Parts: sequence; structure tokens; C-alpha cells
Amino acid sequence: MPRKLASLKDDPSKKTSFRDSFAAFKYIPRFSLEIWTTNKVMYLINALARLLNAFSPVVLLWVGKLIIDEILLQISATDKDYSLLWKYVILELAIALLSDLIGRLITLTDGLLGDLYANKSSVTIIKKTNEIGIDQLEDPEFYDKLERARTQTTGRVNLMSNILSQVESLISMVSLIAGLIYFEPVLIVILILSIIPSFINEIKFSSQSYSLARSWTSERRELDYLRYVGANDKTAKEIKLFGLTDYIANRFAVLSDQYYRLNKSLAVQRSAYGALFNLLGVLSYYAAYGLIIYRVLTGVITVGELTFLSGSFNRLRNSLQGFFSRFTRIAQSALYLKDYFDFIDLKVEQEDADTLPLPETITEGFFIDNITFRYPGNREEVLKGVSFKLKLGEKMAFVGQNGAGKTTLIKLILRFYEPTSGTIYLDGIDIRKFDKDEYQKIFGVIFQDFFRYEFTLKENIAVGKIDEIENTKRIEKAAQQSLASEVVEKLERGYQQQLGKRFNKGQELSGGQWQKVALARAYMKDAKVLILDEPTSALDAKAEFEVFERFIGLTKGKTSIIISHRFSTVRMADTILVLQNGKVLELGTHEALMKNDSLYAELFSLQAAGYQ
Repeated sequence: MPRKLASLKDDPSKKTSFRDSFAAFKYIPRFSLEIWTTNKVMYLINALARLLNAFSPVVLLWVGKLIIDEILLQISATDKDYSLLWKYVILELAIALLSDLIGRLITLTDGLLGDLYANKSSVTIIKKTNEIGIDQLEDPEFYDKLERARTQTTGRVNLMSNILSQVESLISMVSLIAGLIYFEPVLIVILILSIIPSFINEIKFSSQSYSLARSWTSERRELDYLRYVGANDKTAKEIKLFGLTDYIANRFAVLSDQYYRLNKSLAVQRSAYGALFNLLGVLSYYAAYGLIIYRVLTGVITVGELTFLSGSFNRLRNSLQGFFSRFTRIAQSALYLKDYFDFIDLKVEQEDADTLPLPETITEGFFIDNITFRYPGNREEVLKGVSFKLKLGEKMAFVGQNGAGKTTLIKLILRFYEPTSGTIYLDGIDIRKFDKDEYQKIFGVIFQDFFRYEFTLKENIAVGKIDEIENTKRIEKAAQQSLASEVVEKLERGYQQQLGKRFNKGQELSGGQWQKVALARAYMKDAKVLILDEPTSALDAKAEFEVFERFIGLTKGKTSIIISHRFSTVRMADTILVLQNGKVLELGTHEALMKNDSLYAELFSLQAAGYQ
């Protein structure tokens, strides 16, 4: 069961203060600039429409005042003339229709701008994620930041609309306030006294809501994961066979109930205080209304001015409530905006500007010199003084029991991580002196946990060299080399077949079929160095032998690293490196290692006995 978590009262470090809420407003100008650059023309249309719309309330109220005063004048007049009255009515109708059209234009441009910005920010997040090193991508704290940035796209779009609405509302309120000050300044004081307590209440609880949401980022990721595991076609078989439904459902229920109870406490307090302060606002409104009626009865103002003042006061009160309510939403969203920009501004380790050019042709190969490595946050070393040479054109197999450090060693060669100590050389040059992106392009890699892109088969192969996606001959050649062409023959739409079950007309492949497709990516790239980290584990022994026999033939002259637990495959390699507890135990050919009669010979004999 999930651990019981403390509330915000129990952990003050998780609270967000008033100061934090207001400090987050510094991100608003940067955010506004992002919206502006999304589509400048649409932004200007939206801003102009809001500017015009901001004055419509006070204009409508003033025309309404003129209409009522004119009606009363005509009632008492001996010689009646309704021409001016009807002009006022037609004017009010025109303003109302124009206001409606402007409002629809604002809604349209809001939606379109929001869609464009959501798309733009999502692309920004995807590209930023690509800049982050594998060491950060495998860090749970980084994933919390990524989760907050990725899941708040809708909130950022709403923030955009709220900010623009706030500017419009501010202009509208200034015009209404000017009218109130002209006739009855004391109404402004009453209005402010009725609104301020409610505003403070909203700010307080919005910051607490943000604190709760932020402190529960990891747990909400766990809830999403439990939803996925509990209701997914990929996990359904094991869930049913192992009887995990109740366990997963109960675990979800306990964790979600903890969040519900914390959120419920905040929601109840927020509603209770909100009701109290709203009562104060209602009483203030009717106090102001009574004052206006008194002024009319004493002859200080006209009935038309009564209508104008009561309408202005009511609109202004509602506008102020909306303004402060939006203000608190903006304050809360600005805190989330901070999360977005914190992610976008994550510092990426900069490459040395004075990088050396990669050799056009590898002449010597790799020299791994006394490599030691431990994962960040771990005390135990995964690799301990590993040294060996991988010569040009050599095919080397890494062998060892699980946890020996085989995949970690590959990650270091690929520069996903940097060694804790020691150096890796390519043609005698420290690989850290090369530009990382350019260096990684020389490799074609298929990992055991390769990703199954739910794209078409053509796209799944082309990801090996995506700029060649329209090169049909190259894709077909890669498929033939990896035996993925056998998969193509069984698919109704061939290379255009949608793979996976996520999308319409998709077709799922077996594990072995997926691995042949993944292997095609390596052939597609035609890289200088090929690395296969147990990519054929889902194939039977015969199929794997055929794949590797084909691989050996097709990659003649290329430098390769192979990880496999099947020794019938491993023995095809020129050299075999045996790792044990992060150290090099043996290094040599299959024949030499068998004569050595150590770990390799023992593992080979155990596996061979299993086939007898």
C-alpha cells in the first residue's frame, strides 16, 4: 500500500506563501511575449476587439440613462416628440449587436491563439526534453518537473485568456468608476470594502491549492500509472492471471482517497470563507442601492441617473469580483507557469566550444581505459577499472550475468553518461573532446527495451534515419537485411500498415516481429559502429542464429558490439569480453575462453546442457 502522506500543515516546506504567489507574476511578461510571437496578427485583432468591448458596458448604461430620462420627459411634455427617443433605442440596439459580434471575435481568436500556443509550447517541451542528458531523464525528480510542465498546457492556455480578459476588464472598470465618481464618489469606497476580503481569501486558498498539487506531483504520476496498469490491453493478461485487480484498485483507492481528503479540507474552507465574504458584498451592494434610491427621492439625481448608477455599481461589483477572481487564478496559474519556465530554463551541460572534428574514417577503434562508474545518488560502483580495446572492424560480444555492467558500459561508450573516472578513446582521442551529437551519430543502436512506435511499418523502420523516410529502396533494403521483410508479407497494407492497437486499423506484432522491425532501424542508419543490446531476446534460438549470422555477413568490416545471453550467437563474435561484478574477468575468442575454463566456459556448458 502507498505510504501515508503528511498534509501541508505537517510540512511547512511544501507551503506556497503570498510572496511566492506574487513573485510568480514576473513570468507574465515573458509568457505574454511567447503568445505575441505565436501569431502577431491574431494577437493584435484580439487586443483591439477587447479594447472596443471594454467600453461597451458604460456606453450601454449611459444610453439606457438617456432613454429613461427621455421617456420621463415625453410623459410630462405637452408637445410630444419621440424622434430622439427612437434614435437612442436604435443606438442602443446597434451597440448591443456590435458588442455581441466583438465578443464572438474575441472568443474565436482566444480559441485559435490558445490552440496555436498549446501546439507551440508542446513542441518546445519535446525539443527541450531532447536536450536533456540521459542521466537527468532517468532521474525521478526531473520527471516531476517534466510532468508539471507537460500536463499544464491547458492551464497555460486558460492563463492566456485570463490575462487578456483582465486587461479588458480593467479598462471597462476604469470607465465605470469614472461615471460613479462623477455622480456619487462614496459608492467607490463601499465597493472596495465589499470586495477586498473576498480577494484576500481567494489568494490565500489558491496558493494552498497550488502547494497541494505541487507536493503531490509524484503521487499523481503514480495514480496515472495505476490507471494505465489497471486498464490496459498490454497488462490485461497478467492482471487477470495473477488476480491483481483488487490489489491495484485498492492501492489506487487508498492513494486517491488521501488526495481527496486533503483537497476536500481546502475546498470546504474555501467555500465557507467565500460564502461569508460574499454575504458582506451583497449587504454592501444593497447599502449602496439604498443610498442611490435616497438620492433620487430627495431630488439630487434623476431616475435615469438612478438606472445608470445602480447598473454601473452592479456591473462594477461583478467586474471587480471577476477581476479579483481572475487575479487569483492568474496568480495560481503563474505559479504553474513558473514550473514551465523552470523546465524550459533547465541548464543543459554545455559542450566544450573547442571540440575536435570526428575522424571521417575510423582507423584504430576504441580504447576503454580504466573506466569506473557509479550512477548518480548510488554509492556502489557498477564498473570498476574496466579496460579493453575494440579494434576497427572487430565484432565484440559482452557476456556476463545480470547486473555485471554490460548495458552500463554501452551507455558510457555512447556518452549517455560520463565515467566517474577513466577515459574512453576513439582513434586515440578522448571522446569527450568531440561534439556529443556528432559523436552519437556514428552509432546504430538497438536496445533490448527498444521503443515500439505506434506509427506505420515504414515509419518504424525509417526512424533509424528519419531524413530518409521517403527513400523507399533504402527502407526495403533495411527490411530485407533484418528479415523484417517477412513481417511485411504478412501485413495487409504492407509498409503502410499502422502498427499497435492505439489507433484505428492498427495491427499488433509479436515480440519477434517487433524485434526484426527494430533491427531494420540499425541497418537503415548504416552507421560506422553497430551496437545490439539483446535485441533478439524474443526470437527463438534458430531465428536468432539466422539473424546474427546475417548480421555478421552484412556488417563485414564494421565495428560492432553485441550483447546476448545465447552463446550460440556470442561465439560468432571475433572477441568476447566477460564481465563479472563490474570488472573484466576474461577477454578472448570463444575457443580461448573455453580453454581458459573459467566463468565463460561454465556458462556456455550450462546453456549447452540445457539443449541436450
